[in-house]
Formats: sequence, C-alpha cells, structure tokens
Amino acid sequence: MKNITSYQGKNILVLGLGKSGYETAKLLHVLGANVTVNDGKDVSLTNEAKELEALEIKVVSGHHPIELLGDIDLIVKNPGIPYHIPFIQEAIARNIQIITEVELAYEINEGKIIGITGTNGKTTVTSLIGDMFKHSNQTGLLCGNIGFVASLVAQNAKSEDTLITELSSFQLMGIRHFKPHIALITNIYSAHLDYHGTQDEYVSAKLNIVKNQTAEDYLIFNYKQKELLNNFEIESQIIYFSTEEKVNGSYIVDGKIYFQNEFIIDVDEVVLPGKHNLENILSSIAAAKLSDIPNESIIATLKSFEGIKHRLQFVMTHENVKYFNDSKATNTLATTFALDAFHSPIHWLCGGLDRGNGFEDLDEHVSNVKHMYIFGQTTEKLKAFAESHHIPYSICDDVKDAVLQTKGNTVAGDTVLLSPACASWDQYPTYEVRGEDFIQHVKLLQ
Repeated sequence: MKNITSYQGKNILVLGLGKSGYETAKLLHVLGANVTVNDGKDVSLTNEAKELEALEIKVVSGHHPIELLGDIDLIVKNPGIPYHIPFIQEAIARNIQIITEVELAYEINEGKIIGITGTNGKTTVTSLIGDMFKHSNQTGLLCGNIGFVASLVAQNAKSEDTLITELSSFQLMGIRHFKPHIALITNIYSAHLDYHGTQDEYVSAKLNIVKNQTAEDYLIFNYKQKELLNNFEIESQIIYFSTEEKVNGSYIVDGKIYFQNEFIIDVDEVVLPGKHNLENILSSIAAAKLSDIPNESIIATLKSFEGIKHRLQFVMTHENVKYFNDSKATNTLATTFALDAFHSPIHWLCGGLDRGNGFEDLDEHVSNVKHMYIFGQTTEKLKAFAESHHIPYSICDDVKDAVLQTKGNTVAGDTVLLSPACASWDQYPTYEVRGEDFIQHVKLLQ
C-alpha cells in the first residue's frame, strides 16, 4: 500500500464498530492517527473492541457522547449511519469533515479501481467483472459493498492489481478524492428515500462516483437513462450500454452482443438467466474491454456464470414445486424482474422494512401471482395491494412462517418465490440472513 502521512498525529473518530469500522481503526492506527471508536450499541465485550483496546485505541460504546467531538479532526462514518442523527448534525455544525472507509481505500491503493454502483444489479455486475478478470492473466480483487472491506483489500493489493469495488450511495456520500479509473452505474431508480430524503439527493449521491474523474477515465452508463447526466458536469469519457439500440459501447443486434462494433458472443450462449441480466452483462463487458481483458476470458465467464446467491437463486424442487430465493430484491424494481422471470403460478413471499414507498410499480407484474405471503412492517401496504388486485393472501410472522404456509397451498407446477421488494432490517440484520432463513426452512419441507 502507499505510504501516506496525511493522518499522522490527527485525532480521528471512527463511527460504528462493524467490519469496516474495525479494519478502519486498525489502518488509521498504523498510519499514525490518534483513533477513537464510537458505536451506539454496547460493544464493550466484543473481541473487536478488546483487540482495539489492546492497541491503545479508545472504544466508547452504548451512546454517542457529544464531548467526543471536542478535538476531532475527521470522522470516518459507517455508511449505514444516517446523517440526520443529532451527533452527526452537531459534527457538521462544527465543520468536522466526514468520510467513509472507501476514501481510505483509494488513498492507500497502488493500482487502478473499477467502481460499480446503481440501484439494482451492482453485485451481479461486480461479480461478473471479477469472474472475467479471474479467467484472464490480470488480478481483480472484489471489495466494498459486496462484503470485503475495501481498505483491507487495498492494503494487500499490488500496483498491477485492480480493485473491483461495489459502492452504495451511502458510501459515495462520504468521498472527497476517491476516483475510479472506470466508474460503472447500472441504473438509477427510486430507492433509499428514508436515508437521502429526496430522489434528487439519491441521484446526486450516485453521481458522486464521477466527481473526481478526468478525461483519462471512463463512465459506463445505461443509455436509456442518459438524461440523468444532463445536470452533472462529466469530465470522463462516457461509454454506454443498451439492449435496444447500437451505442458507443456495448449493445445487442440480432441476438448478438457487440462492443464498439466488435462481436463478442451470441445472446443464446449466455448462461445467466433473465432479460434484466442482459444489461448487467453488457455493462460488465464494457468494463472488461476497457480493462484490456481478452475476449476469450469474457466469453468463458458468460458461458459459465449462473448468478449470485440470494438473487433469483434456485433452491430445490419439492413435490414438483420449485423454490427460488431472491432475498436480495430489496426494492420494487428488483422484484419486477423476479416476477417477470416465471410463467408458472407464483406463490410470492414479500414484505419487510417500510421505507415509505408504495408498491404501485408492481401493478403490471402480478398476473401470474397465485397467492401472496406477507410479513414485516409493510404488511398493511401489501395487504391493500393484494386486495386491490384480488390476489389471495396470508399474513405471516416472518419468512419461516411464510414457507410453512406455502406447503398447504401449492400444487405441482407452482413456483414459490421469496422476492421481498423491501429491505430486511425490520426482522433480519441483512438480506443474506433472510435468504438463509428461507433456504433452511424450504429444505426442512422434505
């Protein structure tokens, strides 16, 4: 990693002792900072807190005392902590700069960065690009929102390596110098309004990914949403992807995929299912080609990559009923893709955290839904949705209860689909835990 000195002797507060907070505190300690860690939950007895205290890093937990801000030069904030909490508002009032951990990853990284963001598809795209690198002679290291702490990965990366970094809007709000050589935005739809407040703020957070790019860098963008770029100054070279027309970038003509007039592969040879995944594939191809990944490596991925866990993941067939785990569908757009993927009668498991949005986006996508199994904070909204569409429904305690209730309702040829259209945090710590709960109880049906 780069030997940077800008943090030596600085008083830095790491806010949130999750995986990224833990690694951030250790990194800043190595870089010579005076580090304090603060978490609103009581983490005093955790192994992480004890290990940090052994390094003489102060850990304050259980609340956010304002006096911690007294001599702080910088806050490195967990992305999930909203800016509207009083502690952060007081820090802003005191003009204390707030960044997220991906900024540190950029500052110490020796090689190039591909940054991937978007409302839907970013984990699939990050994984696709990583697989294309894996089939080549280049090293691509997955990190960021995909589950590997970016600053930890960057510490071990070499100058010839590429960080393939999945980025959330929450992370991108906390950057100052962060600059990916290739920025990729899969799409931007309505999401996270409970955090950002307005759609304009959400779009601005996503477009932060390009704010430091120069003419030597690239932005890969969805052509059907190009108007979103009109309000932003883009210095980088824009490469589009489109499933509908020929563009400067990746596109499909007569069932064949091209990148800038170069034939890559027939659509029929691609393994990854779903029409929505064609956009993910096209954007991934663009990133790979701009990174000088050879065609044979790209093709090898597209002929073998079947998808990621919790995204339209086939679980099993029981009594001729197929079960699919789409727990990663944390918004309505992702669920439309899932509902449209099946022609069989669907038993739809849905619900979760209420972020204030409605479900009218799903109106045109429920013709195959035979029964709804509703759980979580959005129960009343989804109950009203079911009634307005004359869909039978069951009110369930949680995913486990929903799975159990499907057993008496399904017949051979049906599909059981967990695609919640909501975040998991009202009942589960992550969508992965929610998906594993589904998988576990589906397998118990045998």
